[in-house]
Amino acid sequence: MTNKNLDNKILTTNVSMGERIKTFVFDNKVMLVFVVICYLGFIASGSRPDTVLNEVFTRISRNSFTVLSLLIPVLAGMGLNFGIVIGAIAAQIAVFAVVYWGLTGLPGMLLAVVIATPMAILFGWLVGKLFNKTKGAEMITGLILGYFADGLYQLLFLILIGGVIPATNPRFIIDGGVGVKNVVDLTGSLKYAIDRVRIIDLALGLLIAIAIVTVVKLFLHLQKKREFKLKDLILMIAIGVLYGITFIPSIERHLFADRVNLIIALPLILVFYAVRHAYLLYKNRNGHDPNYSGKRSIAIIIVCIVVYVLTYIPSIEAFILSVNLPVLPYLLIGGLMAFNNGILNTRLGHNMRTVGQSNAVAAASGINVDRTRVIAVILSTVLACWGQLIYLQNLGTFSTYGAHMQVGQFAVAALLVGGASVSKATNSQAIIGVTLFHMLFIIAPQAGNNLFGDAQVGEYFRVFVSYGVIALSLAMHAWQRKKPKGAMMASLTPSEPALVETEKGE
Repeated sequence: MTNKNLDNKILTTNVSMGERIKTFVFDNKVMLVFVVICYLGFIASGSRPDTVLNEVFTRISRNSFTVLSLLIPVLAGMGLNFGIVIGAIAAQIAVFAVVYWGLTGLPGMLLAVVIATPMAILFGWLVGKLFNKTKGAEMITGLILGYFADGLYQLLFLILIGGVIPATNPRFIIDGGVGVKNVVDLTGSLKYAIDRVRIIDLALGLLIAIAIVTVVKLFLHLQKKREFKLKDLILMIAIGVLYGITFIPSIERHLFADRVNLIIALPLILVFYAVRHAYLLYKNRNGHDPNYSGKRSIAIIIVCIVVYVLTYIPSIEAFILSVNLPVLPYLLIGGLMAFNNGILNTRLGHNMRTVGQSNAVAAASGINVDRTRVIAVILSTVLACWGQLIYLQNLGTFSTYGAHMQVGQFAVAALLVGGASVSKATNSQAIIGVTLFHMLFIIAPQAGNNLFGDAQVGEYFRVFVSYGVIALSLAMHAWQRKKPKGAMMASLTPSEPALVETEKGE
C-alpha cells in the first residue's frame, strides 16, 4: 500500500469515526443532557448515594414493565402509544373489584390479572381499530383517547359505582353512598403481593409448569400427534433434581427470601451478558452476519469483567450490599425484555417490522396490515395493564382518580430519555430511560429545597422536563421526516430500517 493510499485510508477512518461520534451525540442528546442534569441535581440535593440507589432500583421494578410495553407499537411503525392509559384503567378497575371483595395476597393479584386482561384485550382491540382509521396520527389520537377514556372512568367511579352498581362498604364508598373515595389503601390486601413472592415459591411454580407441559407432551405422543423427545424428559428430571436441592437446610434458608441482594444478582447478570457475547463472537467468528459487531461484543465482555472486579473494592461492595431487589418483579421485567427481543424472530414480528417500514410494501407482500397493527396495540395495552398492576401493588395505595392520569406521558418521557425515538426503541433504552428519569424524580424536590428553599420548585422543574422531553423528541422526529430523501437514506444504518433494534448482544 502506497503512502498516498494509506493517508486516504486514515483520513476516511477519521471522518468515519467523527461521523459516528456526531451521530451518537445527536441520537442520544436527550439522554446525555439528562445524565448531566441528574449529576448536578444529585450534587445540589446532598442526598446519600445509598439512599438514591435503593430508591432508583425500587422505581425500576415499579415502572419498567410499563415503559417496556411501548416498544411493540414502535416496531409496527405506530410511534409512541400514549393510549396505554387505557390498559392502566383496566388494571385499576380490576384492582378495585378485588380489594372490594376482600381478596388478598398473590391469589388476589392473580384474580386481578384474570379480570383485567380480557378488558385490556377488548380496549386494545378498540384502540387498534381507531388507530387504523387515523393512520399517521396515532400518537395524538392515543393522547386524546386517553382523556376520553378518563371521562368514562370518572363516570364509572363517581356515579355508577354506588348509584347503579351496588356498593355499600364504607371503607371504599363516599359517605353519600355514591362514588368511590379518592384513595384506596392496599395495605393488608394487594400491597406487595408480587414483591413478596418467595424464591422457593417461584421454583415450585416453575417445576409444576414444566411438569404439566411434559405430561401434555407425553399425552400427545401417546395419541401419536407429537413426538416425545428425550430432552423433554431430561428437562423435567433436571428441574426436579434442582427443586430437591432446595430442601438442603443451608440452601433452603436463602430461598425462603423474597428479595436478593444486589451483590448476588449483579455477578449473575454480568456472567449472563459475558457468556452471551462470547457465544455471539464464537457463532460469528467467520463473519456470517454482516450486521454483527464483534468489537461491540468484546467491549461489553471487558466492561462486565471490569464491573465485577470493581465490586471487590470495599467501599463499592458496601454500597452494593445496601440494595435488595424484589425477585418476581425483576424476573417479570427480564421476561418482557426477552419477549420483546424474541418476537422479532417470529412471523408476527417480521410482519410488524415490514408494516413499520411501509404499509404499501407490507400489503403487497400479502400481510394484513390493519390486523397486524391491531395485534400490536392489543399486546401493548395488555402489557401496560400488567405494568399498572405491578405499579399499584408496589406503591401500596390506589389513587382512585389520578393513578392512571400521567401513565402515558411519564412512560413515553422515560423511554425518550433513554435515547429512543418515535421510530426506534430498544430494551436497553427503556431501562436507561427509567433509571435517569426517575432519578430526577428522586433528587429534584430536595435539590429545589436546597437551592431555592422550596421543594415544590423541584417538582415544577421535574414536570417541565417531562413534557419538554416529549416535545423535543416529537419536534426532532418531524424535522427528520422533512429532510431530503437522499440525506435520510444516507443517515440510515443497516439495522435502522427495522425500527426496533434486535439487540443481538443485549
